[in-house]
Amino acid sequence: MMLTPYDVLRLKNRLKISSEEFLEKYTVSKIDEKSSHPYIYLKMSRDEKRNCLFLNPPNGCDIYTDRPVSCRYYPIGQATLKKQQDDSIIHEEFYFFVREQHCLGYQENTEWTVESWRIDQEASLYDEMNREWKTILMRRNIPSETVLDPKKQEQFYMASYDLDAFKRYVFESRFLQVFDIDEEEVEKIRNDELALMKFGFKYLKYLLMMEESLKIRAGVLKTMKG
Repeated sequence: MMLTPYDVLRLKNRLKISSEEFLEKYTVSKIDEKSSHPYIYLKMSRDEKRNCLFLNPPNGCDIYTDRPVSCRYYPIGQATLKKQQDDSIIHEEFYFFVREQHCLGYQENTEWTVESWRIDQEASLYDEMNREWKTILMRRNIPSETVLDPKKQEQFYMASYDLDAFKRYVFESRFLQVFDIDEEEVEKIRNDELALMKFGFKYLKYLLMMEESLKIRAGVLKTMKG
């Protein structure tokens, strides 16, 4: 099961561990062939059942209130379609039902719509937190896209998932000497993990040349041109 940046943030805080420890212990990373982006997936048990590591029978899910967005939506699938509309690009979300024999919910009499299910599962917050990151994933449909080299793949992984490492990168490297970041925003990303996560999305858009989301300091530009 693929995890999003907000999934990782919620889970590592729930477990009271660093992002590095969570990623090493509970996830595997794979490079997507179409986009060359590194994505992470939740590890499953090594036995034949291949259960989620957080499943604890008979009590159920150990991290239920912080479960990933894919768990919240199941058995509804979610996808995003990139479409041309007049002179602009829009991202249209759509949903579909996943019917599997082990899903006992289909045997119940309660009727659900996609909207009522989203409300019941508190999925709207996850959608809001993940929306900007999803636009980055749609980069695969850009005609001029290029395959990410290993260095950019490392940066993508860090800015997406490894918030603790990304924070060190911002505050312990020359990052703030190179990029002109407003002091108010600097303080937000220093003290607020959600702000740091969203800043990571901004950095990714700059890294992938999707937009000029960050500004290089004038003095640094002058040095680079010189």
